[in-house]
Amino acid sequence: MSAGSEPLRVLVVDDHDVVHWGFRDLLNKKPWIESTFSASAAHEALELVERYQPDVALVDLFLGDYAGTDLAEAIRERSPGTRVLLMSGAGRVSAHAARTAGASGFVSKEWNAEDIATAVRMVGSGMTVFAPQSKQATEHLSQRERDVLGLIAVGATNREIAGRLFLSQHTVKQHTRSVYKKLKARNRAEAVHRAQRLGLID
Repeated sequence: MSAGSEPLRVLVVDDHDVVHWGFRDLLNKKPWIESTFSASAAHEALELVERYQPDVALVDLFLGDYAGTDLAEAIRERSPGTRVLLMSGAGRVSAHAARTAGASGFVSKEWNAEDIATAVRMVGSGMTVFAPQSKQATEHLSQRERDVLGLIAVGATNREIAGRLFLSQHTVKQHTRSVYKKLKARNRAEAVHRAQRLGLID
């Protein structure tokens, strides 16, 4: 598709029905849209990608237990012509992490609908779009939570983390639970994996 010359086929991937149906309704009213599809899970998204080869995939950063960055890579493997635009209402992803996953941009659900639609069109036209980085990718984690996460990533135990940060083990457990909640992770390994994918740690 040459930049801006052909109507776009767009796939919306989000595990909340109201979100993907809302975006489809918005996009289907645009003259530059050919068609839209929606999926609420990664496997559904990949089936639609293989079947329809959409121009743009608008993908939520967190899909249940599946990271949007992982899905971006899988989409690009199956359909190199599909450009991925990541979105989230809670977390953020660094431009570097998004590009590493093969995404062409990241927008916040806090943007108004028209701005997100414009971002879809820009990505479909071959441009990259990233939310302004006035807020750091790690802003939703406190400094102490980032400290704990960094030590978790290098394999430190709660006792070791408590000693390094001069905290009680109880406080370390509280910070760890908060990190899990914010990253939507169930355990240490998943928290570290998601943090790496989001560019929060190396």
